[in-house]
Amino acid sequence: MSAVTTTTTAVAVADAGELPRVRRRRRLSPGRRLPAARLAGPLVLLALWAAASAAGQLDPGAIPAPWTVVRTGVRLWTDGTLPTDILTSLERAAYGFAIGLTAGVVLALASGLSRAGEALIDGTVQLNRAIPTLGLIPLFILWLGIGETFKIAIIAIVVYIPIYLNTHAALSGIDSRYVELAEVQGLSRFAFIRQIVIPGALPGFFVGLRLGVTGSWLGLVVLEQINATSGLGYLMFQAQNYGQSDVILVGLLIYGVFGLVSDSAVRLIERRVLSWRRTLNS
Repeated sequence: MSAVTTTTTAVAVADAGELPRVRRRRRLSPGRRLPAARLAGPLVLLALWAAASAAGQLDPGAIPAPWTVVRTGVRLWTDGTLPTDILTSLERAAYGFAIGLTAGVVLALASGLSRAGEALIDGTVQLNRAIPTLGLIPLFILWLGIGETFKIAIIAIVVYIPIYLNTHAALSGIDSRYVELAEVQGLSRFAFIRQIVIPGALPGFFVGLRLGVTGSWLGLVVLEQINATSGLGYLMFQAQNYGQSDVILVGLLIYGVFGLVSDSAVRLIERRVLSWRRTLNS
C-alpha cells in the first residue's frame, strides 16, 4: 500500500513539474521590408548582362555591353542630343498624363455616384477599352493633324482607361452599410464624398494611377516614331535606320528608369496617403 502511494505521488509530482508546451506560431507575413528591394531584380539582370558580355556570349552588334551603352549615353548627353529629347518626351508625357488623370477621375466619380452617369459613361468606356488604343492613331491623325495634338490625345486615352476602371471598381465596392450610416448621420453630399467616397476609392485609384503612369511611357515610345523630330522615340527610330543598337538601348533604359522612378513615386505617395491602412504590404 505504501509503495503504491509513493509511486502515485511521484507521478503526480512529475506531471505537475512539466510545463505545458507552447506551440510556436508560424509567421505567414512576408516579413520586414528590405531597403531598396525593388532594385535587386534590375541589378541582377545588369550583372548577368555584364557577365555575358565580358564572356563573349552576346553579339556586340545586336546587344552591346553595358559599358558601351554607358559611353554612348554620355556622348549623346555631351553633344546636347539626349537632354533635348528627354525634355520633349517628358513634356508630351506630362500633358497627356494630366489630361488622362483628370478625365479618368471625373468620369469615374460621375459613373460611380450616379445610376444615370453609369448608364451613359460606363458602357462607352468599356467600348473604348475594347478598341486597341494604338489602332486609333490613323483616325486621330485625320481628326487632329499629324502634329503634337494627336500624340497627347492618344497618351491621355491610354492613361484615363485604367484610372477610370480601377477607381470605378473601388467606388462600386464601397460597403453599402457605410452609405446607410452616412444617411442616418445626415451627412451632406459633400461630406459623404469627403468622408466615405474618397477614402473608399483611394486604394483602387492608386492602382489605376500606377497603370496609367506606366501606360503613358508605353504609348509615348510608339507615338514618338510617327512624324516626330525630337524625343526618345524619334532618337530610337533614327538609330534603327542606321543600325545603332547601342543608341536604341540607351533610349530603352531611359524609358525603363522613367517608368521605375514614376511608379516608385506613386507607391511612396500611396503609402503616405493610405498610412491608416494595415495591409500585408505595410
